[in-house]
Amino acid sequence: MAPLVSPLAPVAFPDLPAVAGVRLATAACGVRYRERDDVCLIELAPGTAVAGVLTQSRTASAPVLWCRRALKGGRGRAIVVNSGNANAFTGSVGLASVQRVVQTTADLLAAKKTEVYVGSTGVIGERLPDEKITAALRGLKAGLDVGAWRAAAAAIMTTDTYPKGATRTAEIAGVPVTINGIAKGSGMIAPDMATMLSFVATDAKIPVKTLQALLARGTADSFNAITVDGDTSTSDTLLLCASGLAKHKRVSGPGDPLLKGFRAALFDLLRDLAHQVVRDGEGASKFVTIAVSGAVSKRAARRIGLSIANSPLVKTAIAGEDPNWGRIVMAVGKAGEKADRDRLSIHIGGIEVARAGQAAPGYDETPVARHMKGQEISLEVDVGVGRGAATVWTCDLTHAYIDINADYRS
Repeated sequence: MAPLVSPLAPVAFPDLPAVAGVRLATAACGVRYRERDDVCLIELAPGTAVAGVLTQSRTASAPVLWCRRALKGGRGRAIVVNSGNANAFTGSVGLASVQRVVQTTADLLAAKKTEVYVGSTGVIGERLPDEKITAALRGLKAGLDVGAWRAAAAAIMTTDTYPKGATRTAEIAGVPVTINGIAKGSGMIAPDMATMLSFVATDAKIPVKTLQALLARGTADSFNAITVDGDTSTSDTLLLCASGLAKHKRVSGPGDPLLKGFRAALFDLLRDLAHQVVRDGEGASKFVTIAVSGAVSKRAARRIGLSIANSPLVKTAIAGEDPNWGRIVMAVGKAGEKADRDRLSIHIGGIEVARAGQAAPGYDETPVARHMKGQEISLEVDVGVGRGAATVWTCDLTHAYIDINADYRS
């Protein structure tokens, strides 16, 4: 069976400070789980700007469909999230559930319906018992607290083994701002946008179009560069909220020099959360960094990297601590991107194992095998056709993945 907590988990949940204009609360509503909080309410100050990226799945959940609509308004007063039930593949019944949760929340907070966002994660194809959520909303409002970040991160978990959070500080025109984020994700991770669920908030005052551009750019090299099992969720939702209560100078577009520090801090936080998702991959025992270079473009490099990262043969070799670099060659070849077999080079743990399309001269497997026994695995591949480069992150594939997913609905 899988361990209670992933061996790759951080030592502890970080101490997330208050973010002006953001309060959180959680409750045990019995949506699916017993004796644990499974619903989270995040209250946002009036005027909060909201940006988002959502799953590209053609079978997107009802909450995702609602968020697509709400994001057009660019403002938010609340986010309501439940775990245990994805409210996906539920048709008009699922859409009606979303409407009831949104309407009740909007009435409670004196907000517009389009200022209320929803997120659901869990089993697909089952009716969401939204009456359990709406019945709890008044109590959730009464329990709102600026410090409930860890509780919120725990409430949105499904097969996760630990709550995921991160915080960063930056300055905009000399004024300090805070960025906090939580995420959930463990399986069904090949995002094609973001992770399963992630909510990030800051007190910075940033126009919504600029906020959206920053989020899209930051997602590309974080949540869109991870994979656990190659499966894209129906529910993937990443929202970035800016309350605007920090008293700094007005900023313009995403390239504004005043945003340099904020941009770097935001991107670093997104990578941190994305890495935590991979480190909690179902049954994972090793965290794998795959750096691809020499491709015709960054996009091609990422596609090659994900081909390696999603290969069951590569992932099981890593789980078995077998430095079988021939499987990496195979994964490069099947990616569908240009590569030169006779210029291909591979390093594992910084050690050259292949060069110019064959085993490196004098290759000794001993130090490579030693590297494979660690928890942090590094693969570097140069495909020899250009200057495109990208890094992706994944985990190994163990029998525990089967155990977790075979029992998921029990």
